[in-house]
Amino acid sequence: MSAKTLAALYGTAGVAEARDRYAALASPLFSDAGVEALRFYSAPGRTEIAGNHTDHNRGRVICAAIRQDALACVRPRPDRLVKLVSKGFDGEIRIDLDSTDFRPEERGTMTALLRGVAAILEGMGCRFPGFDARVDSRVAVGSGLSSSAAMEVLLATIMLDLAKTALGPLDVAKVARRAENEWFGKPCGLMDQAASASGGFVTIDFENPEKPVLRRIHIETGSLGYRLFAVAPGDGHADLTSDYAAIPQEMRAVASFLGFDELRSVDPASLEFRGRDIRSALGDRALLRAFHFVDENERVRKMAKALEAGKFRKFLDLVTRSGDSSWRLLQNVSTGREPASQSLAVAIALSQRWLGKDGAARVHGGGFGGTMQAWVSKKRAAAYRRYIEGWFGEGSVVELEIRGPGACRVL
Repeated sequence: MSAKTLAALYGTAGVAEARDRYAALASPLFSDAGVEALRFYSAPGRTEIAGNHTDHNRGRVICAAIRQDALACVRPRPDRLVKLVSKGFDGEIRIDLDSTDFRPEERGTMTALLRGVAAILEGMGCRFPGFDARVDSRVAVGSGLSSSAAMEVLLATIMLDLAKTALGPLDVAKVARRAENEWFGKPCGLMDQAASASGGFVTIDFENPEKPVLRRIHIETGSLGYRLFAVAPGDGHADLTSDYAAIPQEMRAVASFLGFDELRSVDPASLEFRGRDIRSALGDRALLRAFHFVDENERVRKMAKALEAGKFRKFLDLVTRSGDSSWRLLQNVSTGREPASQSLAVAIALSQRWLGKDGAARVHGGGFGGTMQAWVSKKRAAAYRRYIEGWFGEGSVVELEIRGPGACRVL
């Protein structure tokens, strides 16, 4: 594996570690095959920049692929059996590619994702052999960096390559999302999978959900004078499917009340004009979440424009406003189930107090636990890390570097 190839995925400083990681994944598969029989695939996690919970109602988002990835070493098999071992999970997952029907008892498992991706692709006419795979994901489960999307996109990338079939990033993303929605049983939009499949720093407009418009924002994040961090204060969010599901459900309920399928079609003025009726029929939280959607959808457009114009201070101000809207209106910083335990809220509050006007801090991704995001000036980055890790422990602050390539076979 060339240093240039690995540097594109992990940065120059990450090349040596990446080589060790690739070798560790490959070594168990060497026993009865040479290295020439092995293939490597990588799918990145993602960071959401703006558009918090807007994609599922045909809204706009800004997101970016990150260097943390799900990596697989694969050896094709002569039969139709798939065997997958993933670092951090006990046991081996097996499926027969001739038996990919949905199985309700597998909901919420990696087996469901594997079977779902295979079933969807086979249903599209892709025919591929079985394979052995060893997976090492650096996109931590419950981190808010889209571990499930990275895994789904990774599996789709493997199977498409073995089938010698090419799909565009958005089509790969649609396969992955469908597997998560229908086989895994978790409702989600298309943003996470699209970011992993496409790579880079992008804005995506889901006004037409069948043909989303994906556009790269050509910006060198390393030249901005700020570093991007994810902070994991200790509250995971892997078991909060019902909280996530309530957001699109309530947003769509408001849209339906006003005669539409999704909030993107709603005239923002009608939310106030019909606000009393909405509150009476659907409750206050649904109305507040609808307010968040219309404001956030317009904010994404302004943020992309600010970035492309080089107005980074304005961009940071809009990041702060986006985070404030997520906390107050969308209400996805905490669940309210355990009021004495709100680590994510504490981490955001501490970061905002420490940063002042020089930077921005906000909830990241799905929320209700997981991670927060902070933009910190380079000159203060080391001090910020020490301060936050003093509260939440060593390793709670992780730098996020933007990755250019999306999901790919690593040649």
